[in-house]
Amino acid sequence: MSDVLIRKTGQVGRITLNRPDALNAITPAMLAEIDAALIGWAGDASVAMLVIDGAGDRAFCAGGDIAHIHAAGALGDFEPARQFWRQEYAMNARLHGFPKPVASFLQGFTMGGGVGVGCHASHRIVGDSSKVAMPECGIGLVPDAGGSLILARAPGRLGEYLAVTGARLGPSDAIFAGFADYFIPEPEWPDLIARLEASGDWALIDRAAVAPAPAPLAEWRGWVDGQFAGATMGDVLRGLEHDTSDRAAQTLAMIRRGSPLSVAVALELVRRVRGRDRIHGALELEYRATSRAIESGDFLEGIRALIIDKDRAPVWKWPRIEALPATAVFEMLLPLGAAALQLEKAS
Repeated sequence: MSDVLIRKTGQVGRITLNRPDALNAITPAMLAEIDAALIGWAGDASVAMLVIDGAGDRAFCAGGDIAHIHAAGALGDFEPARQFWRQEYAMNARLHGFPKPVASFLQGFTMGGGVGVGCHASHRIVGDSSKVAMPECGIGLVPDAGGSLILARAPGRLGEYLAVTGARLGPSDAIFAGFADYFIPEPEWPDLIARLEASGDWALIDRAAVAPAPAPLAEWRGWVDGQFAGATMGDVLRGLEHDTSDRAAQTLAMIRRGSPLSVAVALELVRRVRGRDRIHGALELEYRATSRAIESGDFLEGIRALIIDKDRAPVWKWPRIEALPATAVFEMLLPLGAAALQLEKAS
């Protein structure tokens, strides 16, 4: 059976990620099938809306399947990684700008590349099991797949906090931070999808939604805004280290688990994307960082330590953020010239 199920049911175009044993991780072949479906359905008058979901109950999508990227990169071939990101980001842009309503049902883990599939929809639905995160700094990358735009639009400085810590958001926090829109109890999802297929009436989603529980992250908002106002990651760290609260200690521990280079770049990335505030600008900046991370950053080492060898003992290029050269962040985000990401402006 295919790793992604593409079909038209009633008035709805249906996309189901179908690798439950791999937490529905996205492969290049899956990206190609999804993108082709988006292109075909955009002008299909018989398709009123789209529904995207994932097989199994553990994850909507835990990210991209990057084992093949590591294998090639370890041999000095960085093109497969760059090709994967170009393909992924083109699909992300097309989904973000899709001309019809798109409903995504985000059970379990939605992380990294899964955010790129599920969180650019117009109607993003979470339930009790939902856990949303952008944990890329932990593998030597930066928040990507258009996730930097969602982070940039989060209330206050929450985007910076979530980018550098990789904190997991439950359903209420996912809605509060801007990664989701609706809370609907998961036992109701199959019936709701069936009614959407029969009617094509996306207003059914509004009527099915219930008020989420209070968002724990809302209580952190003021503290986060103060702590993450520093001009650089070094400034932020110094403020956290002078804070004796449990919040500060927890946040510092989460930051220190990531690649120092990635953490510092992620902070700057979110702030630059906030100034651009458009999907194409976000993806273009992300590609500057990711295309360099595979060759001159910590991405290969992060994948080795956390996914391949699983020793969870990465040896980063710089041991601490304080040791980063002054120019390191800006070099990762310099324009790529002729190698820049090219996206269809009408996507």
